Amino acid sequence: MPRPEKVRLGEILVQQKLLTEDQLLAALDQQKKTGRRLGRLFVECGFVTEDEIASALARQLKVPYVNLKVFDTRSELVNLLPETIARRFRAIVLEDLGSAMRVGMADPTDLNAYDEMARLLRRDISLAVVSETVLLQVIDRLYRRTSEITGLAQELQAELADAPAVDFGTLGTTLSVEEAPVAKLLQSVFEDAVSVRASDVHIEPMESRLQIRFRIDGVLHLQTESDLRIASALVLRLKLMAGLDISEKRLPQDGRFNVKVRNYSVDVRVSSMPTQHGESMVMRLLTQATGLLGLDHIGMPPDMLAKLKSVLQRPSGMVLVTGPTGSGKTTTLYSALSAINTPARKIITVEDPVEYRIPGINQVQVQEKIDLSFDRVLRAALRQDPDVILVGEMRDQATVETGLRAALTGHLVFSTLHTNDAVSTPIRLLDMGAPRYMVALSLQLVIAQRLVRVICESCAEPREPTPAEREWLTLSLGEAAGHGTYQRGRGCSHCNGTGFLGRSGVYEMLEMTRPVVEAANHADPATFVRVGNEQMGGRTLRHHGATLVAAGRTTVDEAMRVSSQWAD
Repeated sequence: MPRPEKVRLGEILVQQKLLTEDQLLAALDQQKKTGRRLGRLFVECGFVTEDEIASALARQLKVPYVNLKVFDTRSELVNLLPETIARRFRAIVLEDLGSAMRVGMADPTDLNAYDEMARLLRRDISLAVVSETVLLQVIDRLYRRTSEITGLAQELQAELADAPAVDFGTLGTTLSVEEAPVAKLLQSVFEDAVSVRASDVHIEPMESRLQIRFRIDGVLHLQTESDLRIASALVLRLKLMAGLDISEKRLPQDGRFNVKVRNYSVDVRVSSMPTQHGESMVMRLLTQATGLLGLDHIGMPPDMLAKLKSVLQRPSGMVLVTGPTGSGKTTTLYSALSAINTPARKIITVEDPVEYRIPGINQVQVQEKIDLSFDRVLRAALRQDPDVILVGEMRDQATVETGLRAALTGHLVFSTLHTNDAVSTPIRLLDMGAPRYMVALSLQLVIAQRLVRVICESCAEPREPTPAEREWLTLSLGEAAGHGTYQRGRGCSHCNGTGFLGRSGVYEMLEMTRPVVEAANHADPATFVRVGNEQMGGRTLRHHGATLVAAGRTTVDEAMRVSSQWAD
């Protein structure tokens, strides 16, 4: 392809009637004041979208527009350009055409970038236009740090082998972050974890090796393995960052710190635990840049969502969200709080730990070491004239009774509980010692939930269920199972070959209607379970999971993988 000609973006958009003259002049005036790129100003002002700009450039230059959301990039081609060059020129290698390399660029009119990439690739370049935002997301994901992490681990291993008598305390406090190989290794681990959307990083000493694993969409993936001798240095550095006692190796410890990764602020919760071969460290990554999901985006079915929104407008009562650890309970509760977070409401949360910081809400961290327990903070919070209270977890009888009493006395109370399904939740409260009348009168809504992985849209393809899977779907959906759109993910660069990208909630909801309340006052748990199941009308966790399968959102295998925890 010949070298592209320099064109004026604003004139192209005006010619193609995507921009008015007045909008162009306003953006040019803003550019003079700020010095920012014109295309970015068009988007931020709401004049055009990035896709419209990319399509307009493609039409003007007579080159293809490539949607990177569905294009299956290959790492061996992408890595032909160094990451620094890819970011600097907003470019990515897409295809080897034989006679030329197809390169996607956010700004294909950048002649200097074209010449430099042609020199680096030593090939002719065939241009394509891509969206800048999606391009940067792809660059974050594809320029993995696996080889760098392995190299840094080997470098640290060699350094420790050369100096076996190094005092790790001195190493952690005297070397700067830039100079210490262990700090560089951790920085690479964090950057790689953020780029693949990992929720947790596990650093685990085994008998003969140290393994580092990432939890992505709820499933653990091995990132790298290294020599066991570097484990002590990594643990020490993490303890220093989290403010933990570096001399204590026999007892579990918890802490947190904040790091900057790719211009994102990441809160890291650290947990250390002594094991047979050394201290295991698990870090939960909370990326503040992603923000909280709105209630409309957590995957709750419309009828359940309408009920929840109705309850949120009530002045009092209790809403419980139940499920195992890692089932998305906190996300649901925070989304509900965000929906009602206005200056007219005072909201107090009692959490252990505070996972996300929400502006306008009073959030309290429980500190068991100083006897700042859930029950004690909750009782103090009630004297702060709150309208809404979130209790992180109903852990004991005292907390349950205080929370139920608060719901009876004019407060809207949210909390979580570990139960298998919605119907068993009121029974669990009774087992914890809560008075029967309090449960019947205070509890408004119980939501049970799980998370299933969602099929990657970039590599989704049809797949017919097996006879066993078809039988499971028929039991869950009835005749509707025969009309589903069943898919699977083939595996591509967008989903790191897993076939899944992201997760969605699976829900069931028990509303405390009059018949359910009357059954709650009955002494027979079996009667309550029967009435509760009748109220839900078959809209169980299993039913919702099967519905997602039939809609092509997830696979039968994925739904059945988590359905072993669900009640039929």
